[in-house]
Amino acid sequence: MTESVATRQRFLLVLLLFLHTVNTYMDRVCISAAKGPMQSDISGLSDQMMGYVFGIFAIGYALFQIPAGMFSDRAGPRLALTIVVIVWSVFTALTGAVFTAISLLVVRFLFGMGEAGAYPGATRALYKWLPAKERGIGQGIFHSGARVGAALSLVVMPALIDWIGWRWTFVANGFVGLVWGGVWWYWYRDSPSDHRGTNQAEVDLIATGIAEQQSTPLNIPYIQIVTSANVLLAMFQYAASNITFFISITWLRPYIEERWGSQAANLSALPLLVGAVALWLSGTLVTLLHKQGMPVLSRRIPAMIGFALGAIGLLLCTQTADSETVWPLILCFSIALFGVEMTLSPSWALCMDIGGDRSGAVSGAMNMVGNMGAALSAVVFPYFVAKVTMPYFALETGTANSFFVFAATINTLAMLAWLFMNPLRPLRELSAGKLRLRLASFAVMIVVVIAALIYTNFLMR
Repeated sequence: MTESVATRQRFLLVLLLFLHTVNTYMDRVCISAAKGPMQSDISGLSDQMMGYVFGIFAIGYALFQIPAGMFSDRAGPRLALTIVVIVWSVFTALTGAVFTAISLLVVRFLFGMGEAGAYPGATRALYKWLPAKERGIGQGIFHSGARVGAALSLVVMPALIDWIGWRWTFVANGFVGLVWGGVWWYWYRDSPSDHRGTNQAEVDLIATGIAEQQSTPLNIPYIQIVTSANVLLAMFQYAASNITFFISITWLRPYIEERWGSQAANLSALPLLVGAVALWLSGTLVTLLHKQGMPVLSRRIPAMIGFALGAIGLLLCTQTADSETVWPLILCFSIALFGVEMTLSPSWALCMDIGGDRSGAVSGAMNMVGNMGAALSAVVFPYFVAKVTMPYFALETGTANSFFVFAATINTLAMLAWLFMNPLRPLRELSAGKLRLRLASFAVMIVVVIAALIYTNFLMR
């Protein structure tokens, strides 16, 4: 059987997971849009407490990345994602029922815990349904939903809050998630061969495409995989991309509003839409290069181009501080975000390549460390604006130029990291002593990451 006669159910899977990520970010960003009316209604919800509410989500989300990934690998994405989506959708809806700041902290922690399984579970589902040559475009489309969801939230959520109130807005978002969970349970199957819509040609196509790039034997322990050079470098570069990306959904809008006014701040959604386009183009490039017989370069080249563009765009942003209009900054930051978004498809495809049947847990580890980059950017951005100067780029405080240089430097280091990342590099079995040492080192790394998240989200506020 040839690919031309195979069914296309795997493409419907990618579409369903695209809607999944749209939902995740609409649920996350909703609370930012509802901040004002929530503070008016909820007892004790000061600005500092609201910062703790934002931070407690990040802690819950990071803490449960690896456990949620392991659960997805063992239980299968059908059951795992159904449970994950129901849990976070329930706590999204319950956000609309809180009346005290303490209860809001508890609900948002549990919401973060639930959402922790969203990406590892989806990555495991994509691994089971996509041949290696299609992982890039699949991941690109999948992750672009987050950018579309974030951009939509900047427009839709304020209007919805004005229409039905902030409490019912959370309930509505939770209901959407429950509907998606029901559709997922009904439609998805853990094995393509069990799906009534797939024919044998598609089943064979998927199985052959997975087997031809099965780089990690099943007898290699998880701790050895997750502490390999490939995965450690993947963690670093993913944190680097998040340092730039999370500015677009945290500080970019208020920074623009302070310097160019509230009307200009509405343009802060444009870089997110540009980022969505980058994900599609990068995913296509990953797929095309892999089909040309370049499995390693199909991951490396798009990522390195992306980080190079990210660094260039950020350095160009330093030349826009004195502009009379916001458009130069929007253009330059869009270049930067386009670049770092190009790195997502190869990053998550690499986790699928290396992790195999444990791709949920491997991608969860990468995402956990990536959240440290997100938390770091949210905290250090205002510090750089208010405190940090440097020759040529930031002669005085009050602009984000020093942060842009910092982020550009990190992007450059991440670009160099990809020179040493190879999804086909074989892993040899280690002795029990070396495994114990790696386990201890990995435990220390987790403690450091969680401590850094707690410090940046709570003690530095």
